[in-house]
Amino acid sequence: MGTSIVIASGKGGTGKTACTAAIGSFLARSGSRTLCVDMDAALRNLDLALGLSERVSFDYSDVLSGRVTLDDAVTAHPAIENLFFLSAPAELPDDDTAEGFGKLLPELKERYDYILSDSPAGIGQGFRMAASGADMAIIVATGDLSSLRDGQRAAQELRGLGVPEIRLLVNRVSPRVYRRLKRSIDDVIDTVGARLIGVVSEDASVFEAGNLEIPLIEYGARRAWGQFRNVAARIKGGKVDLARI
Repeated sequence: MGTSIVIASGKGGTGKTACTAAIGSFLARSGSRTLCVDMDAALRNLDLALGLSERVSFDYSDVLSGRVTLDDAVTAHPAIENLFFLSAPAELPDDDTAEGFGKLLPELKERYDYILSDSPAGIGQGFRMAASGADMAIIVATGDLSSLRDGQRAAQELRGLGVPEIRLLVNRVSPRVYRRLKRSIDDVIDTVGARLIGVVSEDASVFEAGNLEIPLIEYGARRAWGQFRNVAARIKGGKVDLARI
């Protein structure tokens, strides 16, 4: 039985989608069948981060409506073995679609070792839909105050939705900025209120890879590459020390 993980942020602009694509790629490269699901209906971008924008024909609403099978809707990555993608619809789903996705999750868990759901920013319907039935949540936060406040609220909502394990990924860390703000990673952990699973440096290669539609694992980031690999290893139960930034 697979593990369902929702990647959330509270606010936009934290790099959540890039994190979902990178972590999913490393889980797949390690031998785990991994499905990345874009849950951000109408504002979908996960296909770009995975380099699959030209290969996607259907989305999860097509499956739930019975128009196509799950096999038809899921796209296998051509370059990364064990990595698969399920797109969000181009328009906001209706209530029946939102409720129906939870019914699809047991079948996904039978087929894949990990299901990573890229939640839309905020704590609305899409967020609740992505968190439905999740075994773990990873909140992506940066060091700015609005991200911390919204990350804290997202953590509270996830607990209310019954997600049993909530972790924190501190993304886009710049030591120079943190020193100027007199802020530390511990401050981020204390504010959001979740156990740390990883720290990822500010790295221009992540931005470059996304705009070139090349998966980060193939592009080769300078610092973030190894840090995302370590997050994937921790998800799988590996004991990997946090690198000093």
